[in-house]
Amino acid sequence: MWLLFGGIAIIATITNSYLYKTGKDYTWAMDLGLSFTVLTLVAEYSMVSDWVKGEDWAALLDVVPTMTMTLWILVMGSIILNIAPVFLERRVKS
Repeated sequence: MWLLFGGIAIIATITNSYLYKTGKDYTWAMDLGLSFTVLTLVAEYSMVSDWVKGEDWAALLDVVPTMTMTLWILVMGSIILNIAPVFLERRVKS
């Protein structure tokens, strides 16, 4: 599920940038991008929780250290890319 949500978040972020560049209303795409980023994190957390309940320590040791850094980078990138049009628009209007 997290892979689906992550893919939708990436598509919404690309749509956000495209709509900004074409001068159209991009706020709905920004909202979708950030919302699906959060849903991706919740789905990932749920998966890890299932592994803990099932005591699948090998999966936890393999996935969690790598995914921690990956998720931090992707979430920060999503936030920056999704709110960049807001700051660029304010900068142009000033």
